[in-house]
Amino acid sequence: MKEIKDQTFGGERPLFESHDVRLQNVTITDGESGIKECSNIEADHCQFYGKYPLWHVRGSKVTNCYFAPGSRSAIWYSDDMTMEDCVIDGPKFFREMQRLKIKDVTINDADETFWNVDGLTMENVTLHEGKYVFQYVKNVEIHNAHITTKDAFWEVENVTIYDSYLDGEYLGWHSKNLRLVNCHIGGEQPLCYAHNLILENCTFDAACDRAFEYSTVEATIRGHIESIKNPASGHITADSIGEIIIDENIKGPADCVITTRDTASGEKNKKATTL
Repeated sequence: MKEIKDQTFGGERPLFESHDVRLQNVTITDGESGIKECSNIEADHCQFYGKYPLWHVRGSKVTNCYFAPGSRSAIWYSDDMTMEDCVIDGPKFFREMQRLKIKDVTINDADETFWNVDGLTMENVTLHEGKYVFQYVKNVEIHNAHITTKDAFWEVENVTIYDSYLDGEYLGWHSKNLRLVNCHIGGEQPLCYAHNLILENCTFDAACDRAFEYSTVEATIRGHIESIKNPASGHITADSIGEIIIDENIKGPADCVITTRDTASGEKNKKATTL
């Protein structure tokens, strides 16, 4: 593998069609498409300032790198990528990709990040100050994430999230096979229009209102959930529920069973509402 070390590149496509290359302490300055149509690329302790720095890259490992605000839309159409210990300040990252693994990464401008990604694994990732993240992704597994963003996980399919903090309005709308395990959920109107939604041992902020509207759901909730509205089908169990809204606009089959448990006595099904 060829090594490029302690160099700076700028302009348009400075490393176009590079293959089997390790970049060590390399800076990509203002310009665009610094690493494009490449394969088998390693980048360690590099800095990216220009637009679209990694497009159409087949096989890469990116470690200890920094992506500046100007590196917008940085990583698209790049399959088989591993990223670790990086900081991202640019928007619209990670689109149209397959087989992406991310660990110990902070994304400070998460606008429109992770669209149309098939095969995503994340561990210890922080996202905030963004909206519309993880739109249209498929076959994704996430661990130990802290995600503060509006409209996250819209229209996703086969996504499982473990041990994570998810805060933002309209979480997971129109999703299919979304599964949340040991997660904390915040924000208004979460998890509506979802098909085959599963929650295991999750908690909700007090401000979460009108959850599960028109969703088919199997949910076990620890503690209190303030508001549930018109779930279409399934089962929901919580320690306590502030309000259950069932009105004339509920959609069929309208047979969801909603249950509270008495944690002091261990008695379950203290309160049940069948729609």
